[in-house]
Amino acid sequence: MRPRTRTAPPVAAVLAALLGLLAPLLSFAPPAQAAATGIHISNGRLLEGNGNDFVMRGVNHAHTWYPNQTRSLADIKALGANTVRVVLADGHRWTANSASDVANVISQCKANRLICVLEVHDTTGYGEEAAAGTLDQAADYWIGLKSVLEGQENYVVINIGNEPWGNTNPVGWTDPTIAAIKKLRSAGFAHTIMVDAPNWGQDWQGVMRDNARSVYAADPTGNLIFSIHMYSVYDTAQEITGYLNTFVNAQLPILIGEFGGPPDQYGDPDEDTMMAAAQQLRLGYLAWSWSGNTDPILDLAVNFNADQLSSWGRRIFNGVNGIAATSKEATVYSSGGGDTTPPTAPGTPTASEVTSSSAKLTWVAATDATGVTGYDVVRVHGTGEAATVSTTAASATVTGLAPSTSYTFAVYARDAAGNRSPRSATVTVTTASGGSSANCGVGYRVTNEWPGGFQGEIALRNTGSSAINGWTLRWTFPDSQRISNLWGGTATQSGAEVSVASVSYTASIAPAGSVTLGFTATKGSTNPGPTAFTVNGSACSSN
Repeated sequence: MRPRTRTAPPVAAVLAALLGLLAPLLSFAPPAQAAATGIHISNGRLLEGNGNDFVMRGVNHAHTWYPNQTRSLADIKALGANTVRVVLADGHRWTANSASDVANVISQCKANRLICVLEVHDTTGYGEEAAAGTLDQAADYWIGLKSVLEGQENYVVINIGNEPWGNTNPVGWTDPTIAAIKKLRSAGFAHTIMVDAPNWGQDWQGVMRDNARSVYAADPTGNLIFSIHMYSVYDTAQEITGYLNTFVNAQLPILIGEFGGPPDQYGDPDEDTMMAAAQQLRLGYLAWSWSGNTDPILDLAVNFNADQLSSWGRRIFNGVNGIAATSKEATVYSSGGGDTTPPTAPGTPTASEVTSSSAKLTWVAATDATGVTGYDVVRVHGTGEAATVSTTAASATVTGLAPSTSYTFAVYARDAAGNRSPRSATVTVTTASGGSSANCGVGYRVTNEWPGGFQGEIALRNTGSSAINGWTLRWTFPDSQRISNLWGGTATQSGAEVSVASVSYTASIAPAGSVTLGFTATKGSTNPGPTAFTVNGSACSSN
C-alpha cells in the first residue's frame, strides 16, 4: 500500500483559524477570456466546449502506484461516475508516468466516457513533507507531456499538483501557484487548470480563499478552477457551506477535489453536508479514493473489486446525493447519437407574494424532446449572474432578500442529459419595506478584542410560533465600528448602519430555534455594543 499521509494541524490553531475561515465574500473582475476550445470556465461555472454546465461527479484513482489496475476506470464508469481524478507522478518522489502511459490513461478515460482530471502527486505537503516536489517541477512535467495533452481540452483537466503545501508557512503557496499557472499558459496550454489549496489541501487557514482573486486573475484565459479537499477539518455544516458559498457568491469556480467520510483520529468529516451542498450549489465532487489506500477505511472498493463496495463506497455511489443519483455524462460523448439538444428557454418569470425578504417566481415551463428535469433560478447583476435556487417545478420562492431592494432574476431549464437551455427573459422584483413581526430575540457579544479590532457573535432566535423563512437583520453601531468579515449571512454597511441578509444554510429558523453569526470588525478607542436590532423591519428583543 502506498502512503496516504495527512498531517493534522494543532487543535488550537485549527479552532482559531476556523473562526475566520468563512469570512470575506470575494469580489473581482474576471480576466479577459480566450475563446473556449473545450472544457472552460464562464461566470464562475465549469462548462463544456458547447456551453453546457458540467458538474463533476466521480472519484480519485491511484494509478501511479497501481498501474496494472487497468479495469478500474471501466468499473468507476459502470457505477455512474462522469469524472475520474487520476494520480500521476512527475519523477521527483515517485517514478514518473511516461508520455505513453498518460496517453493510454486519457484513451481509457475517453473509451469509458469519463472526463479525466490528471494530477501530479509528488507536490503533496511541500514545505512540511521533506520529500515533496515543487509546483514549478510539476509544471515542467506537464510541459514535457504537451504532445499527448494538446488537443484533449474537451476531455482533460490539468490539476497542477496535489495538496502542494503543508501547514508550515502556507502563505508561501500563492506566488508559486501563480507562477506555475503562468508557466503553463506561456507554454501554450489551453486546458482548464485546477489548483489545490495549501494546508494539505484543506485551507484551514484560509490562504487559498483569501488569495483566490489574485490567483484567478493571473490566468489570462480565465479557465482556472479551485479545488478544496475536505477531511476532518470540515466536520460541521457551517464550515462546509460557508467555505463553498464564499467562492460561489464571488463567481470563483470551485469543486471538492477530494473528500472523506469515515472518521479518523483528527475528527469526523461531515460528508452528508459536503454532498448535499455540492448538489445544491451544482459543484463538482471527487471522493477519495477507489482502492489501495494504506488505511483501507478510505477504500471505496475492497481490493479494487467493484462488486465489493465498502460502506464508504456504497455511500458515495448509491447514497443520498451520491454519484448514481446526481451524475450526468459529459455531452462531448453524445456525438454517437445521444441527446445534445437543450430544452427551450423557460417563459419570462413573473413575481408574486413579494415580502420584505422573499418573492415567489413562476414561469411557463420549458419543453424538451426527452423531458425537462429541473430549473435553475439565477440572480442577474450587470453582465454576471449568481445561482440562487434550483427546483423541479415551474415556480420557486427566493428567500434571504433585503427590504426595499430591487433584484433581477432569470431561469434556465435542464434535461436528463445535462443540456441547459438558453436563459429566460428577466424579471425585476422590488421587495417590501418591512414585514410582519418577526417575533425574534437577538444576543450580541464580543468574543475577542485587540487594539483597533474585535471579534463578535450574534445569536438570532425565533421566539414566535411559526418558522422564519428568509430574514434581514439590521442594527446601528454606536461608535465607528465597521464590519471586516462576517459568516452566516451577507453583510453590507453604510456608515454606522449594518444590514445582514440570510444565506441558504441560515435562512430558515424554526420556532424556538436559532442561528449564530460571527464577524470581525474594526473599532476606535471604545467598543460599545448596539442596543437595537430589527428582523425584516420589526424590532427584536434582547436576549
